[in-house]
Amino acid sequence: MQILKIIALLIEYPDEALWESRDEAISLVAQDAPGLLPFAQQYLNAPLLDRQAEWCEVFERGRATSLLLFEHVHAESRDRGQAMVDLMNQYEQAGLQLDCRELPDYLPLYLEYLSIVPEAQAREGLQNVAPILALIGGRLKQRQVAHYQLFDALLRFAGSKLSSDSVTQQVAGEKRDDTRQALDAVWEEEQVKFIEDNATACDSSPMQQYQRRFSQDVAPQYVDVSAGGPK
Repeated sequence: MQILKIIALLIEYPDEALWESRDEAISLVAQDAPGLLPFAQQYLNAPLLDRQAEWCEVFERGRATSLLLFEHVHAESRDRGQAMVDLMNQYEQAGLQLDCRELPDYLPLYLEYLSIVPEAQAREGLQNVAPILALIGGRLKQRQVAHYQLFDALLRFAGSKLSSDSVTQQVAGEKRDDTRQALDAVWEEEQVKFIEDNATACDSSPMQQYQRRFSQDVAPQYVDVSAGGPK
């Protein structure tokens, strides 16, 4: 499904290569996903630097809209490491060679993988992460970020009944994690201790404190996909 590769390019950080081939990308969207044509035209015809700045504001401020799939399932638990290994094995079996720039669960990378496997397998792969796609899409829609259309398109390709509207009530009650106050909490200064055991050190780090605070404030962050998921 070549359209998955195009959607991956539209989701990931905007770069010069995409802008230089924007006409080709728009043509592919018009052919394979005409419903996304208005989005693609408006998105790709804007200045690249503007889109890069917008992307950083949307996807790099807080975890709620993280493009790392396992962030929404395993967070920082040990299960995430094994899930990464399993996903890497899938990529290697499909002949996809990774460099060191992105983690295996980076959504655009996962979509690139799905774009080179048989269509039935690609649809199953999308179905496995449908709850995550709906959750991210719902948060983007609530924040009036047009990218939610891409997530809804992926859900349609999967044949899923979920959409960005499916989680409206869930995301409506969440506290934003991309505000200045929430981001400052990550870097909250702690009392310095020169002697402490490893368990205490790990549990009391600023990031661990933020993890606990975030999971309380944004309850749906961690999605139950026990019935399926990237394996």
